[in-house]
Amino acid sequence: MASIPLSSQASHHAPAVPFNPAALSNRQKYLIFAVMAFGQFMALIDIQIVAASLNEVQAGLSAGPDEISWVQTAYLMAELVMIPFSAFLAQALSTRWLFALSAGLFTLASILCGFAWSIESMILFRAVQGFVGGAMVPTVFATGYVLFEGKQRAMIPAILGMVSVLAPTLGPTVGGWITDALTWRWVFFINVAPGTIVTVMVLTLVHVDTPNLAMLKRIDWVHLGSMAAFLAGLEYVLEEGPKNDWLGDPSIAVGAWLSLVAFVLFLERSFRSDGPIVKLTPFRKPTFAFACMFNLVIGFGLYAGTYLVPIFLGRVRGYNAAEVGTTVFIAGVAQLLGVPIAASLSQRVDQRIVITVGLSLFAVGLWLFSYMTPDWGFAALFWPQVVRSFAIMLCIVPSVGLALGNFQGAELRYASGLFNLMRNLGGAIGIAVANTWLQDATRLHVLRLSEALGQSARAAQEMAAGLAQGIGRAVPDPQRAALAADAILAKVVGRQALTLAFDDVFRMMAWLFLAALVMVPFCKPPSISGPPPDAH
Repeated sequence: MASIPLSSQASHHAPAVPFNPAALSNRQKYLIFAVMAFGQFMALIDIQIVAASLNEVQAGLSAGPDEISWVQTAYLMAELVMIPFSAFLAQALSTRWLFALSAGLFTLASILCGFAWSIESMILFRAVQGFVGGAMVPTVFATGYVLFEGKQRAMIPAILGMVSVLAPTLGPTVGGWITDALTWRWVFFINVAPGTIVTVMVLTLVHVDTPNLAMLKRIDWVHLGSMAAFLAGLEYVLEEGPKNDWLGDPSIAVGAWLSLVAFVLFLERSFRSDGPIVKLTPFRKPTFAFACMFNLVIGFGLYAGTYLVPIFLGRVRGYNAAEVGTTVFIAGVAQLLGVPIAASLSQRVDQRIVITVGLSLFAVGLWLFSYMTPDWGFAALFWPQVVRSFAIMLCIVPSVGLALGNFQGAELRYASGLFNLMRNLGGAIGIAVANTWLQDATRLHVLRLSEALGQSARAAQEMAAGLAQGIGRAVPDPQRAALAADAILAKVVGRQALTLAFDDVFRMMAWLFLAALVMVPFCKPPSISGPPPDAH
């Protein structure tokens, strides 16, 4: 399919005038880019903003513990489907109308989530919110690469990389603060004002291409349906697998099989359809394929790390939402500090060197987490969070440059969609795998600690007796005191086993990042000025 020429707004009867970014002032370019980047921030922060408020949402909607997780899962499933689909829609509707519709419908869906009256309605509205919001994520990447050239272009991956990691990192913190100050419903209502502003400003400012509405008549619905079934089924398996013995559960096994069949059909339509909704042609360039693998690993570490630290603080330290938010807030500060450094290095140094340093530092940060004890709080977690969060910018900025630097036009849109999809897939896989590792490692350490106590039975009995004696001062019944002492001892063992399991998971994630270094020599960095005008 021929790429749509980028153009300014033309009259209805006159031919489209090719869009010339040089005709715009830097102020206009940065304003357009800032508005769209803020829309992307809204879509990404809403993945995690409700994480700290799930208990309140569950209580407010009288939901069961198995149902409440779908508030997150529904959003992720729908967003995964839209991200690669957005390249097709951007050509059919134009960047202006796709982004405006995405921001406007996202705002409407946020209002509906805030007024949800049952868990079923909440899950439905969250799915709508994720689907329509997903179009903003890759569209801003493609538009940034169209607007800017030369050294200005090098800032695009830095700024959007910061948005990509800062939004999910700050999500639980912001959500916790809003819920404590107001109610959980305001976690969604908070989107109304900024969403409306973004919608109006995009309609006013963004005129970078023209629509091709005829494409809507040629949608390959089988291709779209197979992609939706594949990605939604995969997200379902990854979400429910750690809780329900993976393929040992019949529903998960059916979901995995349907996802696999849909994936095969999706590939068949990608290569043989006359009007595919997703083109896989960017993967013909080896550097793009390797950059996507980097993004998969980065998504794994980013989302799994962001997920694990609050879980540790809640389950081991017993922190509430506000305390968790205050402790992890330093991660966002470190990410901000890393943006200008990563951008500067990517302009002056071979991007392969930058990403090598980034992956290595990220592995070091994860390795520092592997020495956690049950007493770790803000002070002990400070440097591990700073190192890991600073390093993520040195990973993301060069990976975006390696992935998108040699594309333009329609192919740039498809490359952006596929690249961003890999990060979200990496996040979904990372959280699922981290949960599985955590459960398995916890069981293993409980067994080992129990065996150790069995081998030192006398010491264990003396400890239990000492606890029972202390409790006996407040509880006259010796039997009740002994039971309470045993419960405390079991809690101590469980807490220590869980901490050791967290250490194991962070250590395995560190090895994953070191293994990713093997791909670096196979990448060929693009020129800073971008591809020539006739490149495809």
